[in-house]
Amino acid sequence: MNNNATLEKMKELRFTGMKNAFENVLNNANHHEMTNDEFICYLLEAEWLERINRKTERLIRSARFRYQACIENIEYSEGRNLDKNLMLRLADCGFIERGENIIITGPTGTGKSYLSSALGYQACLKGYKVMYFNLGKLFSKLRMAKADGTYIKEISRIEKQDLIIIDDFGLQPIDAKNTFVLLDIFEDRHQNKSTIITSQVPLKKWYDLIPEKTIADAILDRIVHTAHRIELKGESLRRTMAQKKKQKIRI
Repeated sequence: MNNNATLEKMKELRFTGMKNAFENVLNNANHHEMTNDEFICYLLEAEWLERINRKTERLIRSARFRYQACIENIEYSEGRNLDKNLMLRLADCGFIERGENIIITGPTGTGKSYLSSALGYQACLKGYKVMYFNLGKLFSKLRMAKADGTYIKEISRIEKQDLIIIDDFGLQPIDAKNTFVLLDIFEDRHQNKSTIITSQVPLKKWYDLIPEKTIADAILDRIVHTAHRIELKGESLRRTMAQKKKQKIRI
């Protein structure tokens, strides 16, 4: 079998990484220096890396993050009240294995959504299934699912995610129907899966956001007690960045 036929079979079998690696070997004048074992290992490693990269890309697309964010670009400026050591510990994603939650609170513009997206992106890199939701849009989506009979399917899909991010908790009123939606979500995930919640509302006021107080106790009990808490402070990063841009323009 000639090399062109081998490459064609690799293409048909969708061994993209292996095919690209084999082509590189054929174009490299020093490829004869590799032993048979080294050659096989080289091809397998290339295919393995290609599949890992494709899986990661699929996970990131499916997550639908609000921001393209990564741990390396997080700002630890003075006054943000953001512990770099804590972030590095969370970046290993052990909290997902333990079924722990993260609560990120702080004023508008302090980077809550970016921070949660960065942690979600890191989880995707490590092979975890992640989904990002704006809470108001999630309520609307599940309300439509109830109307067309797909509610159980949607709740089940959320339950299967290793990590979900719920952004803007408390930004809109939570009525009685949505209270039970929250209970469905957190009941299924309690101690098994992880959730990151961001909110402008301080944690001590969350109880007042939920009208059904018995349900509020049940929901918060499932969220808070296994949660790492991050309370961001300082001025709006958006405002600060806008001011810096204006200063550059003036210069």
